[in-house]
Amino acid sequence: MDRLLIVEKIEKRYGRAHVLGAKQEVTALLDVSFSIGRGSTLALVGESGSGKSTLALCIACLERPTSGKIVFNRNEITVLDEKQLREVRPQIQLVFQDPARSLNPRFSALELVSEPLLVQGRLDKREREARARALLGQVGIPQEKALQRAEEFSGGQRQRLAIARALSLEPKLLILDEALSALDCSVQAQIANLLMELQGRLGLTYLFITHDFAMAGHLAHEIAVMEQGRVVEIGAADEVLGTPNQEVTRRLIAAMPRLTAEAHAPRAV
Repeated sequence: MDRLLIVEKIEKRYGRAHVLGAKQEVTALLDVSFSIGRGSTLALVGESGSGKSTLALCIACLERPTSGKIVFNRNEITVLDEKQLREVRPQIQLVFQDPARSLNPRFSALELVSEPLLVQGRLDKREREARARALLGQVGIPQEKALQRAEEFSGGQRQRLAIARALSLEPKLLILDEALSALDCSVQAQIANLLMELQGRLGLTYLFITHDFAMAGHLAHEIAVMEQGRVVEIGAADEVLGTPNQEVTRRLIAAMPRLTAEAHAPRAV
């Protein structure tokens, strides 16, 4: 399988001031390696503080790793300068847990989705509006709601807006950082189905970051488990769920009462 993203031996360390004035080094990521095939989904599962979001920021070119290599679309992005990174960032988009914090509440749905195109200087005004309307349709927002402000939408609808906005620049990789965890179960299922539909239609590649093994099993082709900044287990979704090797994996699976073979069978590869 052609790999869109290859992460090799990534480490991320932060310097933190100690109360007595001495500096203390904190390791957020240690020797992290994995890859994601084009058009597939890797779920990155772990407890809070395991390093998932730090890794997402490194992949999205918003943080520089201390060491290691990230290859995206056959180009090593860890060696690029800031000007070169500005060309890469539109190809890797993030969708966060709380869309209300990332969406300007005063903007209409149309303005929110077309704004990235305006910032990047792409298309003229009419073309931007046409593309924004098409994206709203793709994520299930009715055209009659295109001029409504973000604050007028429900949580699930705001997450649909966030997905449409992320897709406006036609990214190759979408990083979904706990993007479903703030939604109730029925809305989670709707957005998960939307993501799979969009992936099939547009050939998108997903890094799905979550603490929820149930949803990871539903969405992902492969699962990587993180603990204390390391990837401790990785494999096909059905193998990780069916025969977990690590204690942290077994603990997280046991904590998910919704995870049953009948209700959340892993996706076919």
